[in-house]
Amino acid sequence: MNFRTTLLTAGVLFSATFYSQKMNYPKALKGNQIDTYFDTAVADPFRDLENDSQATKKWVDEEVNYTQNYLSKIPFRDKIKNQLKDIWNYEKITAPFKEGDYTYYYKNDGLQAQSVLYRTHNKAKTTEVFLDPNKFSEKGTTSLSQLSFNKKGNLAAYSISEGGSDWNKIIIIDAMTKKQIDATLIDVKFSGIAWKGDEGFYYSSYDKPKEGTVLSGMTDKHKVYFHKLGTKQSEDVLIFGGDQTPRRYLGASVSEDQRYLIISAANATNGNELYIKDLKNNSKDFVQIVKGFDVNADIVDTQGDDLFIFTDLKAPNMRLVKTNINNPSPENWKDVIPETENVLGVSSGGGYFFATYMIDAIDQVKQYDKTGKLIREIALPGKGNISGFGGKETEKELYFSFTNYITPGTIYKINADTGKSEVYQRPKVKFNTDDYISEQVFYTSKDGTKIPMMINYKKGTKLDGKNPTILYSYGGFNISLQPSFSVVNAIWMENGGIYAVPNIRGGGEYGKNWHDAGTKLQKKNVFEDFIAAGEYLQNKGYTSKEYMALSGRSNGGLLVGATMTMRPDLAKVAFPGVGVLDMLRYNKFTAGAGWSYDYGTAEDSKEMFNYLKSYSPVHNVKVNTCYPSTMIITSDHDDRVVPAHSFKFGAELQEKQSCENPVLLRIEKNAGHGAGRSTEQVISENADLISFALYEMGIKI
Repeated sequence: MNFRTTLLTAGVLFSATFYSQKMNYPKALKGNQIDTYFDTAVADPFRDLENDSQATKKWVDEEVNYTQNYLSKIPFRDKIKNQLKDIWNYEKITAPFKEGDYTYYYKNDGLQAQSVLYRTHNKAKTTEVFLDPNKFSEKGTTSLSQLSFNKKGNLAAYSISEGGSDWNKIIIIDAMTKKQIDATLIDVKFSGIAWKGDEGFYYSSYDKPKEGTVLSGMTDKHKVYFHKLGTKQSEDVLIFGGDQTPRRYLGASVSEDQRYLIISAANATNGNELYIKDLKNNSKDFVQIVKGFDVNADIVDTQGDDLFIFTDLKAPNMRLVKTNINNPSPENWKDVIPETENVLGVSSGGGYFFATYMIDAIDQVKQYDKTGKLIREIALPGKGNISGFGGKETEKELYFSFTNYITPGTIYKINADTGKSEVYQRPKVKFNTDDYISEQVFYTSKDGTKIPMMINYKKGTKLDGKNPTILYSYGGFNISLQPSFSVVNAIWMENGGIYAVPNIRGGGEYGKNWHDAGTKLQKKNVFEDFIAAGEYLQNKGYTSKEYMALSGRSNGGLLVGATMTMRPDLAKVAFPGVGVLDMLRYNKFTAGAGWSYDYGTAEDSKEMFNYLKSYSPVHNVKVNTCYPSTMIITSDHDDRVVPAHSFKFGAELQEKQSCENPVLLRIEKNAGHGAGRSTEQVISENADLISFALYEMGIKI
């Protein structure tokens, strides 16, 4: 090393150390861990943050206090929180569903921690509380995860999540008396509850990891069990999975007519095997309908010997096919609803199929009979996102919801035979749709690909480059970001903000090809699409670097982490939420190995290792670089994307940040990956997010 290099290096180290000391960040325990991949040594100095050690716990507590101290100095933080509470405080009711002699629905009076499940007797018309999750725990941090009734509607089983964990418990009750009738099942994970008559139900789980690794240990071999009512959980019969048929993800369901047991088996988040067993004929063996993991296939309905399968086999935009239980293999599949140029989604109810077509992330709905004959196109209230239309075969009153970025979700009731619909429940939100604009634009990414983006803001906003803007996206796992109203975004826009959502590659907006274009060795397309969206907004005057915030959660957290390390000059603020941030070790924790279809792993090949390392956020934080003002968001009970990702990324950023932009870790206690959080937790987090963004942009309200 020559003298000039020595001076430069010393200056770089001084700069990073200076700002780290000036900000007085908590000091994480640093080690000398070195891993070798294909003869390449990779340092992992903050490896201890993966462990639930006393040193890690101490550091986490210090980070929590540091972050809260910083946020407490924002003068309008309480004002934002009060604005959120005010707009949040409206009655929220879900679409009803019928089970036995009752009609059930969820309702939240406004600011209740969890929504309450009510039921009305169909004849007596009396209404009562059926389940109140707010009574599950003192602070509302235990949530209702799953609920399933037997066909008669007289028995029910529901699962609960404590502190947001993916590990659940199942409680079994007499639905008539609401009293528990069996021992609670424990250690249940990634599971449905599928009843077989009055005997019991099928559920899924893994062997529990060793003591001390419950929230991080790998969960690799899923198992489907049958629990017979009145027996011990230790006596539950293994139906599928385990050592004999090792699969990472297993889902069990029973057809509405109770004839078929259906198993979907997968080793990754894309592609699955499909098995079926005829319970009517007391068949002992499963029939395998789909072999291998190259396609996606799910049975969405049955009719006697006929099976209706929703699949991307020879149809990257999806199709609905029919086959017969006596000869169900793919060569015998016949189209009911063929593939088109637009991505298809299918639900069944009232004796019909409802096909939802996604056109540039906007929905169109058509109704078909069971032969595939078009009945009608469903008239929709506007351009946006539609969900629902599902129901039992005999139910003619079905429900669907409509929403977009500036229209609160409204529930409609529709008659399946006539197609006539009417408003069932319109929320009374303090928000005037007419005051806002939601526009769709198309921009060009680095490689010339056209990408759609929705931009939302208040009318009268001047495109002078000074508008605080949140750029939010996801870009993975075939998940489509469609227009959806959020009271959080409403408050952001009310305070002069722009909310922009690009439909980048890796998602499912344009089918399997769009998804695959953002996976493995093409993953950087996702980041380039996101960067191009930010540049478009800045070039067109919606905002500028000093007024832009990058935001995303989970895989979207990776999106933000990779973007801010690739282009630290793109935005003023960054919010990597519950992100996958260590791309060399993500597959070592919980169910992370199942994400390999999208990411690949560092063990796959030298090429894959080098590619992952080239964008892995933890491994690309550099000294002498000014990163955005950053709030890393995670939770101490996140056992899906373990908080170690966020811990290590935060420690790297705090150590190497070379300017005065703060790096905070907002660590939620008694919370998981996101689902099941109390209303108070959600409001507090979003108040902090909005306040931090505006404060760092120099905006006062």
